[in-house]
Amino acid sequence: MESLLARLNLQGTSKKVLLSAGIAAVVAVMAVFWIWSQGPKYKVVFSNFNDKDGGAIVAVLEQQNIPYKLADGGSSILVPADLVYQTRLKLAAMGLPRGGNVGFELLENQKFGVSQFVEQVNFQRALEGELERSIQSISGVEGARVHLAIPKSSVFVRDAQKPTASVLVKLMQGRTLDQHQVSAIAHLISSSVPNLGLSNVDILDQNGSLLSDVNKGGSKTLDANQLKYVEDLQKNIVSRIQAIITPIVGEKNVRAEANVEIDFSNTEEANEIYKPNQKPEVAVIRSLQTNESIVPSGSNNGGVPGALSNQPPANATAPLNTTNNAAPGGAAAGAGAAGAAGAAQNPMSTQRNSITNYEIDKTILFTQKSMGGVKRLSVAIVVNNKADVDAEGKPTTRPLNDAEKQQIMDLAKQAMGFNEARGDSVSVVNTPFTPVKEADVSELPIWKDPVNIEMAKNIGQIVLGLIVLFVMYRKAIKPMLANLLAPDEAPAEFDDNLDENGRPIPKLTPYQKDLKAVQALAKENPKVVADVVAGWVGNS
Repeated sequence: MESLLARLNLQGTSKKVLLSAGIAAVVAVMAVFWIWSQGPKYKVVFSNFNDKDGGAIVAVLEQQNIPYKLADGGSSILVPADLVYQTRLKLAAMGLPRGGNVGFELLENQKFGVSQFVEQVNFQRALEGELERSIQSISGVEGARVHLAIPKSSVFVRDAQKPTASVLVKLMQGRTLDQHQVSAIAHLISSSVPNLGLSNVDILDQNGSLLSDVNKGGSKTLDANQLKYVEDLQKNIVSRIQAIITPIVGEKNVRAEANVEIDFSNTEEANEIYKPNQKPEVAVIRSLQTNESIVPSGSNNGGVPGALSNQPPANATAPLNTTNNAAPGGAAAGAGAAGAAGAAQNPMSTQRNSITNYEIDKTILFTQKSMGGVKRLSVAIVVNNKADVDAEGKPTTRPLNDAEKQQIMDLAKQAMGFNEARGDSVSVVNTPFTPVKEADVSELPIWKDPVNIEMAKNIGQIVLGLIVLFVMYRKAIKPMLANLLAPDEAPAEFDDNLDENGRPIPKLTPYQKDLKAVQALAKENPKVVADVVAGWVGNS
């Protein structure tokens, strides 16, 4: 090191400057490489926002001294990886990005004297904006647009119109909405607008596909809830059958599938049934009416028909006083005999009428059938051959006998809730299973593995820095060091003669003198030199 410093001090100013510049460049490259390799990694905090939201986000980041970068042509904002979630929460608390949606804050700055039409438009815009924000909070939805068609209210019922709504959702790349989410969006819109029915809400995605077909009231197809109910019921039956048969035949030796027919109709039925009349002695009497009348069988009325003969009979009179001077058995006796004879001449007749009403045997039956009842069950079961050993003790398989198949069928019927009156069916098939080769799962290529990609980036940074340092060493540092460490040459001896510039000519060695003489001869007489060379070639 002391020798190197001494030689450096003996160098000229230009060499010192050049060497200092080379060392400074190497140090700068190493510093840049170190900072680059140790610098923070940036991740996306927000992307695909409009210019207005982008400017607001950048202003907030600069105000809070948060480092950021712009990527993808300014459509993405990146911040250090350790600040992504913190920054995102801070911006969300400030309502950024707003996404261009205007909510009910639009009504906070109403100007005095605006017309009723402007107020209605602003209210509709605010309602649409609030609905858009709510829809965008659903997982998988990147953006949303809501269009409400709210007709003007009318005092005439026949002129009243129902409001309608159209929703356009922009889904994230590779994401889809299931029918539960679509139904949730439709119910959200319908519940937020008065008198808006589900059938008047249309939901589309960015590809123009209509997602709300199943929500229409006139649809004859099963909706997602009904399909899921059928699927869950079938899976439950299959799992119960396999769980009860697996201990008998062994693991992976039974397969079952179930088909369930569900009645999703909701019906009500009322029946009024009348039974045949019962015997009087056992029937219940509802009402009884008896009528009895006594009338004389003859009449003393006579004469010519007319007004005179149709007179009522005179009142009967009897003497108040009777005399006893009549002989016994005289007038009085005669009167009694006459009365008895009259009574004998006019006999009496009796009429009796009886009316009996019995209770009617009637049955009123009201039946209400709820939706979701099972109409029919069909189950198919496949059982592998049973494990066994042959006469030599080697493991083998054998088919199931009839008793074993019947046992499996009985267990399956009990597990599935078999109902013969409903038309349920069970089929059990015994056959040897064909071994299925498991498909080789292709591993993710090395160049697509995110871990390997990140590792390759880090290694690439290190290799690139080493290459830069190596090139600078070979092209700049090494020549400089070689020049500094080269041994000093002995001072040359000079002749008394001077060259054309007036500087003394250094003395030549014998070899240098001979070489110089030959060069001069070749210039003056090249033919002689050619003959000499030709002679050398010929002698060789």
